[in-house]
Amino acid sequence: MNKSEAKKRVEKLRQVINHHRYLYHVLDKQEISESALDSLKKELFDLEQLYPDLITPNSPTQRVAGKPLAKFKKVSRQKPMLSLQDGFSNEDIIAWEERLKRLLTEKEARKLDYFCELKFDGLAVELLYQKGVFVLGATRGNGLIGEDITQNLKTIEAIPLELNFLGRSEAPSSDMVVRGEVLISKERFAKINKQQTRAGLPPYANPRNIAAGSVRQLDPKITSQRQLDFYAWDLLADFGQTTHSQKHQILQKLGFKTHSGDFAKHCLSLEEVFKFREHWLAHREKLPFEIDGLVAQVNSVELFEKLGVAGKSPRAAIAFKFPLKEAQTIVEDIITQVGRTGAITPLALLKPVAIGGTMVSRATLHNEDEIKRLGIKINDTVIVGRAGDVIPDIIKVLPEMRTGQERVFHLPKECPVCGVKLIKNAEDVIWRCPNTKCKARQRRYFYYFVSRPAFNIEGLGPQIINQLSDSGLISDPADLFSLTETDLLNLERFAEKSANNLVSAIQNKKQISLPRFIYALGISSVGEKTAQDLASRFLSLENLEKASLEDLINVENIGLKTGQAIYSFFRQKENTIFLLKLFKNGVKVEKLSQAKGQAGKLFGKTFVLTGVLETMAREIAKEKIRQQGGDVSESVSQQTDYLVVGGNPGSKYNKAKTLGVKILTEQEFLAMI
Repeated sequence: MNKSEAKKRVEKLRQVINHHRYLYHVLDKQEISESALDSLKKELFDLEQLYPDLITPNSPTQRVAGKPLAKFKKVSRQKPMLSLQDGFSNEDIIAWEERLKRLLTEKEARKLDYFCELKFDGLAVELLYQKGVFVLGATRGNGLIGEDITQNLKTIEAIPLELNFLGRSEAPSSDMVVRGEVLISKERFAKINKQQTRAGLPPYANPRNIAAGSVRQLDPKITSQRQLDFYAWDLLADFGQTTHSQKHQILQKLGFKTHSGDFAKHCLSLEEVFKFREHWLAHREKLPFEIDGLVAQVNSVELFEKLGVAGKSPRAAIAFKFPLKEAQTIVEDIITQVGRTGAITPLALLKPVAIGGTMVSRATLHNEDEIKRLGIKINDTVIVGRAGDVIPDIIKVLPEMRTGQERVFHLPKECPVCGVKLIKNAEDVIWRCPNTKCKARQRRYFYYFVSRPAFNIEGLGPQIINQLSDSGLISDPADLFSLTETDLLNLERFAEKSANNLVSAIQNKKQISLPRFIYALGISSVGEKTAQDLASRFLSLENLEKASLEDLINVENIGLKTGQAIYSFFRQKENTIFLLKLFKNGVKVEKLSQAKGQAGKLFGKTFVLTGVLETMAREIAKEKIRQQGGDVSESVSQQTDYLVVGGNPGSKYNKAKTLGVKILTEQEFLAMI
């Protein structure tokens, strides 16, 4: 066979192998035996070895390829992967719908319908396709930044390496994003645990843990052995879809498994949502995968986008969780923990008990009021509940099980670490240690300061921080940036290489983005989303420091309490000294070039993009619009000012013409920006 003939044979083999992959892993059908399919793959492999220049990244032979990685790279995304708020009862879901209706017109509220799908207990990931070829896969991470796990995701047969099922000409853009869940079946999980037991190793706690751990293996060959699965649940591309249910139909045609058939339901009312949940609550054990509830979301793409985001969650979707998995155990003791803000949290130490496949030995008691509400005592028999990865809660005390050996717990009046008298504001339910020099508070803040959403200093965990603090080398996080290798070599377990690695890791993080720096300051009620909002509004740390209370509470999603916390932080002398120390030790905070919503060339204008842009990726175009003060929407409505049209536009083009929306060619758009 000459090279020309081999090339044609290779192309035909890939088509046939991809066809049978789709049948088996997506449609659960089988037209040929596994051995026959293996022989096709073997022939393809042999031809590619004979003519290596015929090998492409999307070839079926490249699912397990490449050397083990040294570490995972970070991946930034334009549109964050948000988490969902939880609901546990029908009342929670009714309250959710009422909140939605308050944000919609009366006409829109009457049209509300929902798409419900099973909430698999797996690991959320994002897949990027360019011109129909899988090029990048990443974990959720903090929503905006994840880890590149492309090599490992390629080993999952349910993830197509190339999209062949709508035709290239119908693809709406060169870049397409698919989001979904990596998971492992109950059957496969049981087999792996049998292997662990035979090898004398401890079994894995639950399927989710092994799925998450498998995709974070540095060697893709290990991931391949786990035989993971994948279900897609969202599509970030324009195929003219107007509902979430249509997204699922498109994803299936593109080659993905989705929630379909009995696994999903278009619900016209909450009553239908409740029935769908009740059905799967009763039949969940029959499923091949673990689930912990369902996801209900507004079916209309236009209304979903209009409802926007609250904090870290889309308003138009909610995780309707199943009841907590529960077990009975004994409270052996109650202790208190001191958080970075001084908050005192009571913690119940439990006789270890298995709940949902995980051994539980601690449960949060939240605060003093919760202890009084439960009426809990040390040595009480209690019912403990756990939902997903949520910290276990004590659901109920069983006083009928008391023997007279139980003891009342009294919250200490002084900090259990530094001995300073605890305080509590009139409107608060939490007692706090007011001592900013408290060792426990300082340690917790250290952990927070170097965490992933903040300075993200790799290799600097709690154990090393404690060692550095105990030795007197650091008294606050600013001291980290003045550490030298000589300082570390005097410590136990530090050799020249490890000392050099840690100092280098710290020095490499001296330059930090404004949102990360604001988050790292640990201001009360300022999480990642609020830090991003503050950075977008004020552009620089200097502007934020000078902001008035009125300026702060006028920022989107920031109320009076959070505004006061931010305002007070920058006017406390000890914080000013800390900031100056950071800058003196070489920390540099990057400024932003343009505030979100600030008066710019496109301020107040809403854009929608459709079709393939030739000069830039769509996400870059969106970012340029936002940088100049404009807003971007995914659907055309009467509020749309401009529709930017590329090649092969979808149904948005016709809708824009009907509504009289101004239509821009790519050249006109480039001239505008």
